[in-house]
Amino acid sequence: MKILFVADVFGAPGRRAVETRLPSLREELGADFCIVNGENAAAGRGITAKLADKILASGADVITLGNWTWGQSEFAPYLSGTDRVLRPANLSPRTPGIGLAVHDGVAVISLLGVFSLDPFESPFVTIDRLVDEASAQTPVIVLDFHAEATSEKVAMARYLDGRVTAVLGTHTHVQTSDARVLKGGTAAITDAGMTGPHDSVIGSDEHNALKRFLTGMPTRLEPASGDVRIEGALVECTADGRATSCTAVRVEIEP
Repeated sequence: MKILFVADVFGAPGRRAVETRLPSLREELGADFCIVNGENAAAGRGITAKLADKILASGADVITLGNWTWGQSEFAPYLSGTDRVLRPANLSPRTPGIGLAVHDGVAVISLLGVFSLDPFESPFVTIDRLVDEASAQTPVIVLDFHAEATSEKVAMARYLDGRVTAVLGTHTHVQTSDARVLKGGTAAITDAGMTGPHDSVIGSDEHNALKRFLTGMPTRLEPASGDVRIEGALVECTADGRATSCTAVRVEIEP
């Protein structure tokens, strides 16, 4: 099985890249299953029901989220009625939505890291019961670990080596060069990158971002527009869930 993971979709440029290119990309790569992180789809802050439906219609089997899950105020009710869009499983259990779903023989888990993101529960505590629950249904398990710290993401991959198919890092929007398969058969990449405008400061227009850094004053960030790419990872695994390859994906989108 080949699993395509599309990293953080940022704003309208990222959404257009997914809508126009994902169907053909899935075919080119021979992807049997596709996970898209839609954390920043709505102008860099969360996602809406309409945008989620469009991404699913473009070829995503499951959408994962992150720290901007509640970035759009009207989105919470949508999560109560879907198992195709996952919020981090270690948010409060009293919030809408779920963090684990199984579709077409693939279990997808969404988790939020501790450092600077302050989830309700430590992901290292949450993950054991999620892996047990997922393993009872399928051996193919993919974790989108949305975390700030490189060390935390590497540690999670090591902790889960041999127990899940892949640990794919998101959140920092800069693709790392460490796509690999660990000794126990778990694919890992510290950060799968960003799907959106790379002529930017991790997706945002550089002028407003620089103003914030130079003055320390509150500045509204807007999505940039240039050098749009799809980034992510392609994981290949056997029927027993053991990864055989993990490759970073980077596709330039024509202007």
